[in-house]
Amino acid sequence: MEKYMLERDGQIDFYHTFLPRVDPSLDIDEVLADNNDGVINGNLLEFKLHVTDLNAVLFQCIKYLSALRVKGKPVPANILIIDVNAATLWLYRSALYLSDIEKLYSGGASKDNSGFIGGDAETVLHYDRPLDAESIVTLLKECNYTKIHVDENCIVGWATAFYKSVPTARKEDFLGDDTGKHKTIGEIRKPVHFAQYIYPYTGQTNVKFHYLMDKLNDTLQKKNLGAFYTHQLYAEKSLELVRAAVARVPAGNDYIILDRCAGTGNLEAGLTDEELSHCIVSTVEYYEYKVLQELLGAKVRHIIPPIETAETFNAGLVTGADALSKEYIENPIIRQYIDNPECTIILFENPPYAETTSVEHQKKGIGAKSSSWKQSYVVAEMKKEVKGTASNDLGNAFIWSGFKYYLRQPTDSYIVYSPVKYWKAQHLIDKEFLGGFAFNRRHFHTNIDACIMVALWSNKAASIERIALQAFDIDEKDKCFIPCGVLDVRRIYTLYSKVYYDKRTENSDISGAVLLGYDGTPARDGVKTSLKPIYNQNIIGYMVIDGSNFDNPDLMSVLIRCGLYKGHGYYLRSDNYLEKLPMFCASRYITYNRAWTERARIMKSADGAAKYSQFIQNSGGGALNFC
Repeated sequence: MEKYMLERDGQIDFYHTFLPRVDPSLDIDEVLADNNDGVINGNLLEFKLHVTDLNAVLFQCIKYLSALRVKGKPVPANILIIDVNAATLWLYRSALYLSDIEKLYSGGASKDNSGFIGGDAETVLHYDRPLDAESIVTLLKECNYTKIHVDENCIVGWATAFYKSVPTARKEDFLGDDTGKHKTIGEIRKPVHFAQYIYPYTGQTNVKFHYLMDKLNDTLQKKNLGAFYTHQLYAEKSLELVRAAVARVPAGNDYIILDRCAGTGNLEAGLTDEELSHCIVSTVEYYEYKVLQELLGAKVRHIIPPIETAETFNAGLVTGADALSKEYIENPIIRQYIDNPECTIILFENPPYAETTSVEHQKKGIGAKSSSWKQSYVVAEMKKEVKGTASNDLGNAFIWSGFKYYLRQPTDSYIVYSPVKYWKAQHLIDKEFLGGFAFNRRHFHTNIDACIMVALWSNKAASIERIALQAFDIDEKDKCFIPCGVLDVRRIYTLYSKVYYDKRTENSDISGAVLLGYDGTPARDGVKTSLKPIYNQNIIGYMVIDGSNFDNPDLMSVLIRCGLYKGHGYYLRSDNYLEKLPMFCASRYITYNRAWTERARIMKSADGAAKYSQFIQNSGGGALNFC
């Protein structure tokens, strides 16, 4: 019998031997897709050169099964431990270890496994024996799975798997229950697609998942609503700003704390009962609304709408809770406080962010439908006063409407979470800044390290050029803050394109030149373009530097040999390319400085154009040194 020096060699030989008998279409890379030694049908396989401690290897397998459960993947019924040099296989049934599989584990699965006590293997097979080899083939063909219980650790994975399996499904199809006026029993409570994999969830309501409700929306609804969870530590830290706003309430005044996009209320979770008695909250997503009612309904002053009726459910949304509608702005429950000069208004919100031109929308072909918020009453009114791209941001619609329709007196306040661009680059507001923090966007259920500002603004007009933010990251392991110093945020005014782009044409320019794609290859025939391509011996390239931020640097900063089919740039010529190249270098800043404190805070502008031009003149054209 062959002896192996490397476990990998024995593993590959095993697969080459058995896969043709089990399923010739199976690819080894597909079998190894989950960072373990392999999953074939209802079998998890773990290979060792020599098995010296079966219990330790069994525990390693349990950790792998735990990871599959968290990802929303079926848990194989069989655990196969294989000693490649002894050609021996031990069979365990995973159902006997369900309580261990349903725990969470950190660190490498192969580490710290000694001391685990499991049962005896159900079967021991030696695959150098023909009968045993046939038994292994039979095992590998089994498609049995161990049912798991859905909890807060794995529900996001199973939701993702469900929406992938059922592309037309909505949140109610996955999470629905029989409480409230709208009764749809979802997959977790009555499994159909996952009947073989999960036990029915028996929780009466969805409160257990309230911190995860934004992640349980179907893929397009996530994009449309733009809702993001606010980490508990960040929510609690921002209460310092809320209490500073309350301290500004004039003596004798009543006050309300209004959150038009409260989700399940995790921003308000740390408020005292007294503070909650001043809160008015709403959320536009139906299942969040039901959880919000259960968690805070008895504590807050008002929820919009106050009770559920047969008309409340509207295709997964809440009738009357759309904060961008005229109906909401005129809601009499809120208006009674807005119209009362002896009531101080405090807005406290983490507004949604929606990017409805995402890949998901384009694949579904419903980009226009999912941009319906752009046709809302608030956005239409906003565009009458706000020019440029600021009105394309859903979060900006909340910020603008907050000051437009709710804040009336200098002592009114707005505590708002948002990237700094609405103040820094878009100049959406000019108000008095009373303090704020910088938080890491990664802890808002995203995968991006970037700066999010939570700021306390008064309703008093002010012209401010720079603000300072105390920055805090989070240590998820110890659940504590990591102070990151004080960040300086300065306003910018001028895009590169307004000052540095060279729009010259020359008599020697020849029209009809080639157009390229972003990768520098010829653009496909018939592609739409806004650029009239030209050729000249003095043209050495084409440059595009879009916007003020550093998002998507490969799309927003382009340097290629010929014209880009989408245009929005200019041709580099031999008499000015040295002074223009630093613009491209600056636009790649985020590719070599990815600190969360930099992204979405530091931006590029042409505000220093005069200084730069003077430098060019004084250096005798030495722009290359500047780069």
